[in-house]
Parts: sequence; C-alpha cells; structure tokens
Amino acid sequence: MGEITGSTRRAGRLARWRHAATWVLAAALGPVTGLAIAEAATERARTSPEATVVEVVDGDTVILDRAIDGSREVRLTGLQAPKLPLGRPGFPTWPLAADSRAALQALTLGQRVTLVYGGRRMDRHGRLLAHLRRDDGLWVQGEMLSLGMARVYTFADNRWRAAQMLERERAARAARRGIWAHPFYAVRAPERVAADIGSFQVIEGQVVDAVRVRSVIYLNFGADWRTDFTVRIEAPARRAFAGAGIDPLTLKGRLVRVRGWLTKRNGPMIEATHPEQIERLAGPGL
Repeated sequence: MGEITGSTRRAGRLARWRHAATWVLAAALGPVTGLAIAEAATERARTSPEATVVEVVDGDTVILDRAIDGSREVRLTGLQAPKLPLGRPGFPTWPLAADSRAALQALTLGQRVTLVYGGRRMDRHGRLLAHLRRDDGLWVQGEMLSLGMARVYTFADNRWRAAQMLERERAARAARRGIWAHPFYAVRAPERVAADIGSFQVIEGQVVDAVRVRSVIYLNFGADWRTDFTVRIEAPARRAFAGAGIDPLTLKGRLVRVRGWLTKRNGPMIEATHPEQIERLAGPGL
C-alpha cells in the first residue's frame, strides 16, 4: 500500500511540475505564443483516444466505432444544426436539415477523430458532449459553422471556444452561407418574435431598459415589459456574467444580439444562463 501511495504521489508531483512548466514556458514566450501553448496543454488534458466515425445521425450527432468514456454516440457540443424528425411523431424537418447532415458526413464519416471536452461530458440521453478534431487537425465544429450548416448553441456548463465559434458564425452569416440564406434562420427583430415561442432564435435589437428586481435582472427591448421581448438573467447567471467582466445593467441603450429558446412569460422571453448568449454590438448588422 505504501509503495502504491508513493507512486501516486510522485505521479501527482510530476503532473503538477509539467503543468507549471508549461505556464512558465508560455509566460517566457510572450502573450500570443504563450497563450497558444497554454491552450494546447489544456486541450490535451481534455482529449480522448482516437476513434472512427461510422455513422452520422444528423448535422450535430455522430456514432463512433467504439465506446469512449462509456458511449459511442457524440453530440457535437456548441452547435445546433437543423433538426431531422429521427422517429419523433409529428416533428417537422427543419429547412436544410438533410444538407447539414450531408455536410457533417463529408467532414467526418470514416474519419479518425479525437474528442475534446470543454465542460460537462455527457448529456441525459447518454451522449458524449465534445468537440471533434480530425487526425489532420480540422476542428469539425468550426468547419460546420464556417459552412453555414449550424448555429452556435452553448450552455452554462459547456462554453469552451464560444468566442471562436461565434466568430465563425458571424462570417458565415455575413456571406449568407448555408442556413443564413434561408428565412427560417434569419436573425429576428425583438418586435417580430411573438410567433416564434417554443423555438430557438437569434434576436438583434436595442436594450430599452435594464432593471434588477430582487435577484433577477431583466433586459427589456420595448416600452411595455408585459408584452415586449425580454431577457431574464437570474442570480447564478449574474455571477457568470460578472466572471466575464460584464454587468448586464450597463447594457441599457446598447445594441445586442441574443440567442436562446423563446418562452412566453408575459411577452416573449429568453433565459440567459451565461454571457455568451448576449453579444454586444458596435452598430447595426455586425
């Protein structure tokens, strides 16, 4: 037992030494190169062994040839691709769903991939939540976004590489690639979302007012909070915003782009659970 404990301690000290050495080297090489080295080290710590994609279910889900961490099914975290019915009675096929699936097939089917975890590793359906990196280095999520075959869809417990994903989405939207040329996926104005309750939307508009009511912050996009579009930010999310250096109350008067599932609470509402759901814009159309 003592020998095992000693070996474990030595392994722990070695891992800590390697981690510290990585950051010392990163600091010595300067902010840009150093950051890249540190990020690469962090990514390696989150990486699975390689596997081969043997089936593509839809535009954001694949099946591997063998189980990794207890599952063969991988949900590409950070993406929301157009949805297929997949056996759900009465579920409508979203426009370009087959195109999105075909794009992911072209990128991954038969390819060796590595899973890179950015947060929670498995969803309630038993699917792994991961980024996919091909053995030639291609980042699959980034490529799907660049092709305009998916939207950015992050969670409070899975936000890794959100800034890079949003950047890729912006470029595809500006070029009207893929889904961004179809009205079903068009960025909505706040006053035109009442008919979109129950759907995932990207909404762009000016915050008319930002108020705190007890522990909750509301961003109102119209003069009447009872009927107009609102973003709700509860206490746990406020801490996430603070960690990102953002005070939602300062967004009054700002043009922003918001994403999430629309519910009806008085008027249309999106619950913002993490700061990546709200992009601060410098001007219209950015």
